[in-house]
Amino acid sequence: MSTAESSGDGGKWLDAHYDPVAGIYTFSSCVDLADLSGDGENRLVVGDLGSGSSGMKLKVYRGTALMSESTLLDLPAGLVAFFMDLHEPRIPAVAVASGPCIYVYKNLRPYFKFTLPGLEINTLEQDVWQQVKEGQIDPLTLKEMLESIRKKADVPLSVRSLNFLSLEPHEMDEFVELHKHQPIKRQTVITCIGTLKKNMADEDGVSCLVIGTESGEVFILDPEAFIILSKMSLPAVPTIMDVTGQFDVEFRITAVCRNGNIYILRRESDKPKYCIELSSHAVGLVRVGKNVVVGCTDETLQGFTQKGKKLWKTVLAAPITTMASMDLPTRGFQAVLVGLSNCEVQLYRDKNLLSTIKTPDVVTSICFGRYGREDGTLIMTTKGGGLMVKILKRTATFDDRDSAPGPPLAQSVRLNVPKKTKLYVDQTLRERESGLAMHRAFQMDLSRLRLAAAKAYVKALESSLTPMSASLAEPLKMNAVVQGLGPSFKLTLNVQNTAACRPVTNLAISFLYDESLYRMRNPYMRIPLLVPGLIYPVETFVECTSDKGISDIIKVFVLHEGRSSPLLTAHINMPVSEGLTLN
Repeated sequence: MSTAESSGDGGKWLDAHYDPVAGIYTFSSCVDLADLSGDGENRLVVGDLGSGSSGMKLKVYRGTALMSESTLLDLPAGLVAFFMDLHEPRIPAVAVASGPCIYVYKNLRPYFKFTLPGLEINTLEQDVWQQVKEGQIDPLTLKEMLESIRKKADVPLSVRSLNFLSLEPHEMDEFVELHKHQPIKRQTVITCIGTLKKNMADEDGVSCLVIGTESGEVFILDPEAFIILSKMSLPAVPTIMDVTGQFDVEFRITAVCRNGNIYILRRESDKPKYCIELSSHAVGLVRVGKNVVVGCTDETLQGFTQKGKKLWKTVLAAPITTMASMDLPTRGFQAVLVGLSNCEVQLYRDKNLLSTIKTPDVVTSICFGRYGREDGTLIMTTKGGGLMVKILKRTATFDDRDSAPGPPLAQSVRLNVPKKTKLYVDQTLRERESGLAMHRAFQMDLSRLRLAAAKAYVKALESSLTPMSASLAEPLKMNAVVQGLGPSFKLTLNVQNTAACRPVTNLAISFLYDESLYRMRNPYMRIPLLVPGLIYPVETFVECTSDKGISDIIKVFVLHEGRSSPLLTAHINMPVSEGLTLN
């Protein structure tokens, strides 16, 4: 036993245990946590694959030590701990799916064995083997007839016939003599297993077993009598299952199949109600609340609603090796743990990356839950057979802010688009029917608008009404500011020479106004030399002489000596004199 070094997880996890030579070879579907002794301490139950052909074992760990192990007859496809009765003390049983059987262990001892029902046998295949048994045909003729049946028959051949077809001619006689007196059986195998609460949602409520088979069927088994309560069919072979709800009330089975689709089964139907088509095959599925998170072989993580609507998608840094749920009811926190082939375990909440754990080897299985007496325990096994145990710190917090670079969260928020109204539909039909006429009218109006804008621009240039002069020799810019409530106003003109390096001289400013309304002290002023880049304020005072509460425009002209047309023209809208109005 050795302690792992810092994992680069931001100090959220404590490295409790790391044994690189524990010799555990398993997947997330074959790992579970359960209180097998009724003392309040959860044990780690592992279905060990061994070498793949031998050494398969059911191992139970307590703390960091191996508590017990039992030999398994075949490779485990899945393992679950479940309560099968209401007897006290409340100790769960362990169900191991292996081949066509489910082995149930109670108090860590074999308790019951359930075998899947046999499949329908091809009658033509049965007749051919009967003829072989009676000596009517030889092995070569048997091979030809079986190949013909395999191509045309709707019911697949049995394993015995498939094995016979794969033999060499010199091996056929021995195989026929060995098997011709035995009855033909066609047996399916279990691909995945899960649990479904019977009638209570309590943590220690009685649960039914839900199994998926190679024949594309899903069975729900009674927890006490182990009879088939319900049978459902899928279009393909299920490989991963997530089960939620209660059998007697309402339940939902989400199954990932080998054809790259996800099917959702419900209580009232024996056929899938919804289908989710994925862009690539799924390698993991985790339920978070009412949504499901799917990891795919194209290095993506995708979120869907329970009706199959896609919510989001995020791209990962490496292929996914395993996935598991991280549920902390005491904190109200739910997230998804994703193991990657680059020796990382990433924690996602929706599409947001919350934390990353570095591991010394590629992780093959993840299990999060209560281990011993510690609630937030993360257990991982590695490709080399290692066992890692980490404990979440009580002070650890996870921000919803995405730690990975990318677009902001607000970009993924869906807009509340209103439904189409009758007016919108009528307008759409009108546009379809009169599209050509509407386009011509639009082009005509656009041409008229361009013509009006061009005329106004030419008029502004001719009358020098633009805020900047059009002359290249004297490039000027001017704006006006009116201050005061009245009857006296202060008028400030800010004049600027926008040339690069040439000053402007011989300029003057003239004012044109209604003399019955206004009186100015200096209606004509000369401007000194304008240095490029500087703003020159020119100030004068305007007095309103009318008591009728009206206002008018004062025109300002920037003139050059020796020229009849002004360089700049400005129209100043004078405010109403407040002083005279009050009087």
